[in-house]
Amino acid sequence: MSTPLRTPLCDLLGIEHPIVGFTPSEHVAAAVSRAGGLGVLGCVRFNDPAELDSVLDWMDKNTGGRPYGIDVVMPARVPAEGAARDLDQLIPAEHKDFVEQTLLKLGVPPLPDGAQAADGVLGWLHSIARKHVEVALGHPARLIANALGPPPPDVIASAHDRGMLVAALAGKAEHARRQVASGVDIVVAQGYEAGGHTGEIASMVLVPEIVDAVVDAVGTVPVLAAGGIGCGRQIAAALALGAVGVWMGSAWLVTQEYAQLTATPAVQQALLEASSSDTVRSRIYSGKPARLLKNRWTDAWEQPGAPAPLRMPLQNLLVSEAHQRLMRSGQPDVVPMPAGQIVGRMTEIRPVAEVMATLLQETGEALDRLNTLR
Repeated sequence: MSTPLRTPLCDLLGIEHPIVGFTPSEHVAAAVSRAGGLGVLGCVRFNDPAELDSVLDWMDKNTGGRPYGIDVVMPARVPAEGAARDLDQLIPAEHKDFVEQTLLKLGVPPLPDGAQAADGVLGWLHSIARKHVEVALGHPARLIANALGPPPPDVIASAHDRGMLVAALAGKAEHARRQVASGVDIVVAQGYEAGGHTGEIASMVLVPEIVDAVVDAVGTVPVLAAGGIGCGRQIAAALALGAVGVWMGSAWLVTQEYAQLTATPAVQQALLEASSSDTVRSRIYSGKPARLLKNRWTDAWEQPGAPAPLRMPLQNLLVSEAHQRLMRSGQPDVVPMPAGQIVGRMTEIRPVAEVMATLLQETGEALDRLNTLR
C-alpha cells in the first residue's frame, strides 16, 4: 500500500484499519485486534455466562492492549423462554422423527458411548443474551453489537455509561433508521450475500441506501458494510458506497486460528471446496433465515414432505444433537456451517495476520488504480 488505510471508524474505535472481524473464536478475534482491526467475539455459543466471562478474561490478556468487541443475539420479539428440557416439550414428534430418519439416510452415526448431547444454542434466548451483556459490561470491550437489530434501551444506556459503543446489524434502510433513533452508534449494513442471519437485499443496493437513511442532525451515523466482502477490491467498493469500514465474518473461517475452535477438519475442508454458488439461505439452522453451506443436510430439508423449520430457539434445539453428529461424522458434505457467498474465494488456510495484510494491500492497490481514472 502507498498510504495507510484510515477512515473515521479508526479514530472512533481506536483501531489502525477499518476492518471489523466477527467470529465465534476468541483466538481469531484476538488476532484480528492484534493485527490492527477490531475483533468481535460472537457470544451466542456460550450457554454458560461463566464460560464467556472466562473467555473474555483471556481476550483481555491476549489482544495486546488493542480494543475488541462482543456480539450478542437479542431478537426484537422475545422468543420462547425456558430451560432446554422444558423447551424440548414444545418440539413436535414429527420434527424429531424427521431429523433422526434424515441422519440415518445420510449415514451419520450416533454419538459415541459416553458423549453428552448438547443443549443447543441457548444464547438465542433473550434471558441468556442479557446475561452475556452483563458479563461483557464487566470487561473493557469497546463495542457491543446486536445481530438482530437494536438492543433494548437499557442495554444501550448501560453500554454508553461504560464508554462502550453500540452497533446493530440491519438488512433494510427502515431497520437502520429505527436503530439510530434508538441510540445505536454504528449501523452494520448486512447484505444478502452474508453468512449466517441475513436479509434479502444485496450489499451493492443496501449499503448506499442505509448510508443515505442514517443522516441525522449532526451528520451521518457511521455505517459498516457486511456481506460479500472477502478481498481488498470489495473493501474499496464498500468505501465507495459510503461505508466507513467493513464487517467481515466468513473470511476468518479458514484461518489457522479458527481451527483451534473445532477439532473437526471436515469443516474447513467443506469451506475450502465450496464455490460461491454452494450456499443456501434457510431457516433450518436457527429458525430465522441464515445462509449456510449447501449440502446433503440442507437438501434434505427441501424435499417434499420435510417439515417446516420451527421458530427460534426451538429449531436449533431440535437440531443441536444432529449438528454434533454431523460435525463428528467427518463428512464434509453434511456439515451444518453458516458461510457467506464469498466462500468461493476461500481457498487456503492462513494466519489471521496474513489475511489482514493481504486485505490491506489489495485495498490500497484498488484505491490507487481508481485514482488513476480521474
